[in-house]
Amino acid sequence: MPLGAVQPGATYGHPVTRPTDSPPQHVDHHVRHRDVTGGWLRPAVFGVMDGLVSNVALVVGVAAADATNRFVLVAGLAGLFAGAFSMATGEYNSVRSQSELAAAEIAIERRELSRAPEAEEAELAAIYRGKGLTRELSTAVARELSRDPEIAWRVHAREELGIDPDNLPSPWTAAFASFVSFLLGAAVPLVPYLLGVEDGALLLACVGGATALFLTGVLVSRFTARGALYTGLRQLLLGSLAASVTFLVGSAVGVGVA
Repeated sequence: MPLGAVQPGATYGHPVTRPTDSPPQHVDHHVRHRDVTGGWLRPAVFGVMDGLVSNVALVVGVAAADATNRFVLVAGLAGLFAGAFSMATGEYNSVRSQSELAAAEIAIERRELSRAPEAEEAELAAIYRGKGLTRELSTAVARELSRDPEIAWRVHAREELGIDPDNLPSPWTAAFASFVSFLLGAAVPLVPYLLGVEDGALLLACVGGATALFLTGVLVSRFTARGALYTGLRQLLLGSLAASVTFLVGSAVGVGVA
């Protein structure tokens, strides 16, 4: 550097010295993961997919039986609300039952810790040996974790039962996510009928449903880290298969009734 030059980063009259052998600054490396146990993603995905597939299939099946647009709309709205409440109720009961089962198993584990703490400590040490720790280290870790009963039962719940007692899914979250997502999905094929389209309403409903199925699959791929095209086409194929079957059934019923 020329004499009298100021090093970059220095203030006037106060040159900054940078030692060549200074240790590198520590960078806090922490990757933030997505919430995979909060209880909302699975019911939301199932809800919107089920709403799309079931109501597209329902609309197609009823329309194939030569029903009027008004009748198709009534049937679609009934399927929308019936399916949403059914999905929400099913998700609530499923997650609630899962949480109750987890609580019951945790209660058993806590009783065992009170009744036979030495045996439970030995069991925990055996688990850590199975994960690759030496006998001495696994014994020391199990003994340390067993000192506090509140820590001990949580550790046993995670290691023995595979349950995180501090992060159990919420049944209300699952029910709400399922209800709202089903409504959104099931409303897509009804848009042309709600807008009063007379000619081509079924075609628009099918196009809208197919587009929504593909885009929802693409959206899901952002959570699952799978290929967007693959996931979108998979959802489109499954929904189209269901709609095709109900179209054939509706056509057969329409001919039979006529």
